[in-house]
Amino acid sequence: MSSSICAQKSNYPPVLADHQFCETFYQPYRLAVQTAFAMLCHARSLLRSDLGEETVQQMTFRLKSPQSISGKLRKKKLPVSCDAASAALHDIAGLRVVLTSVSAVYRFAALLTASPLAEFVSCRDYIAEPKQSGYQSLHLLMVVPVIDRGQHLLIPIEIQLRTSQMDAWAVIDHEACYKPHRETESEDRCIAAAQSSMGISFFSLDARRSIRS
Repeated sequence: MSSSICAQKSNYPPVLADHQFCETFYQPYRLAVQTAFAMLCHARSLLRSDLGEETVQQMTFRLKSPQSISGKLRKKKLPVSCDAASAALHDIAGLRVVLTSVSAVYRFAALLTASPLAEFVSCRDYIAEPKQSGYQSLHLLMVVPVIDRGQHLLIPIEIQLRTSQMDAWAVIDHEACYKPHRETESEDRCIAAAQSSMGISFFSLDARRSIRS
């Protein structure tokens, strides 16, 4: 990936610390999210025209918290600094789109990657090849050009596309991965209920325990 992506160098304090710094650090990501969300809205309109029906059920966005960024940098054994975050993390800004079907997911992705507002970088297809946990989603990495305080920056944006069933499973998968101290019985009830409601039978509770341990 080009080193020009999110080239925020030497203009910020070295650590993710005070509120004022966070506001400065996040500003170009907010600008990129605004552009990316406009792309999503345009793609939704095109898809509605193509299919004659509304297939987008939900569109959301998020910015990683300073705590999450710091934790991910430590996990990668990198310094907890804005330069390290800008260079190594490409999912600080993320958007999620939930659609009605797998075919709508791929069609929506095709419309997004054809947009002139951003540059398509890569795709990770966890629908065709699900993660071991059962997680499924289509992840697109795109870079959005923004101008912040006179600087021309290319900001990475991760866009996740999935169906409602995949989204429900992703919530459970995230809870299991990032909240490992939750009571096992409570977790089992949540997963069993989700499997029942979504008709999921390809993944066992015992397998989840072995993955987490």
